[in-house]
Amino acid sequence: MDDITERHNAKMKKIKAARDKMMETKTEEKGLIIVHTGPGKGKSSSGFGMIMRCIAHGMPCAVVQFIKGNWDTGEKTFLREKFSDECRFFVSGEGFTWETQDRERDIAAAENGWRIAKEQILDPEIQFVLLDEINIALRYDYLDINEVVDFLMTKKPEMSHVVLTGRNAKPELIEAADLVTEMTLVKHPFKDLGVKAQKGVEF
Repeated sequence: MDDITERHNAKMKKIKAARDKMMETKTEEKGLIIVHTGPGKGKSSSGFGMIMRCIAHGMPCAVVQFIKGNWDTGEKTFLREKFSDECRFFVSGEGFTWETQDRERDIAAAENGWRIAKEQILDPEIQFVLLDEINIALRYDYLDINEVVDFLMTKKPEMSHVVLTGRNAKPELIEAADLVTEMTLVKHPFKDLGVKAQKGVEF
């Protein structure tokens, strides 16, 4: 065994020992409030990746999709056609707010989505709920942030997970969440190259 291999093995043994010691203290389980936000791509994609994990583990789950209602998204087609028994899929929005140009309709759609979301979160059969793009509805005050946070903090079942996606997550939600990930934007072809949203990448 050469010196490089020996040094590498010794380093990995130390890392493993430290990791094992740390993992001994991680024994609790709880339902999490998870926020995916930020200007970068991947917020919804990550949320739907977690939905795939739930399906694989036999965890009943639900999606409530805000804002993207008129998009023929791959995830909506896939889940409704292939996994409708494992994952309930609801659409509340009629499209991005600059497309509808009707605040009252947007508010009504968001409120209907939030009503459905609460039903799914409270349903004892559902263990994981993805609220896709709800942060957009909260950003434009289509929903009351205090009501949403209070519900998640006081009414969400102890072992249920809820993921809320969308850029510009409000500070109150970030404060209440257990796990927050901010997607940063480094490069994007829409901005840098004028490339439109494409199947399999954005939707």
